[in-house]
Amino acid sequence: FSSDPDVFDFEPFITADGSRMYFLSTRAPEGQEPKPGWGHQNIWVMDREGDGWSAPREVGPPVNSDAGEYYPSLTVDGTLYFTRGMADGRSLVFRSRLADGEFAEPEQLPAEVNSVDTQFNAFIAPDESYLIFCAAGRDDAVGRADYYISFRDEEDHWTGPIPMGDRFNAKNSAARSMSLSPDGRYLFFSSTRKLEGDDAGSYAAIKATQTVPGNGSSDIYWVDATVIDELRP
Repeated sequence: FSSDPDVFDFEPFITADGSRMYFLSTRAPEGQEPKPGWGHQNIWVMDREGDGWSAPREVGPPVNSDAGEYYPSLTVDGTLYFTRGMADGRSLVFRSRLADGEFAEPEQLPAEVNSVDTQFNAFIAPDESYLIFCAAGRDDAVGRADYYISFRDEEDHWTGPIPMGDRFNAKNSAARSMSLSPDGRYLFFSSTRKLEGDDAGSYAAIKATQTVPGNGSSDIYWVDATVIDELRP
């Protein structure tokens, strides 16, 4: 990752065989000028080399574009899912199939997944049987952004977004990102949920809450992955 304090490297995803790491970076692609902040948002990749990693390289087109691409997630067979920030302000989930070692032209997922203007940080199951993503602005929302799951069948049909319930979604909270443990047993997710309680108190008491879970900042939680089967139609 970059040692440049003006470059942000985020959202790493290591492939199932451990050979590659994909990630979001704001570094300037070759031949382009650096931009401050989030001026560049592209997906980059590094190859495993012994106990370390190769120099990062940009995935490039057709995955990366003049829009912002982020949150890479890959299936076992190398299909890449990611979020693209559209020129009109929407954020939508795309995928790109791997063919002869190259990523094909990305396709926007259908309305069963991209049901509103804001979907982001989508995690694809290793076998591509389900997609877990964050969405904001749906009529069934509980928080500011909630976790949803969509199941895919062998004909590439998707179910509509299924709310993942109160184990994941909470009032006034925001979903951030989801991942699955390598053995497939546990889901790990980030949420800004806040524990119920009286917000009033002394300055010292309020300050103390800033270093404990459930204070409204992003925390990491985990659950048994069997919840996926419970949600399956």
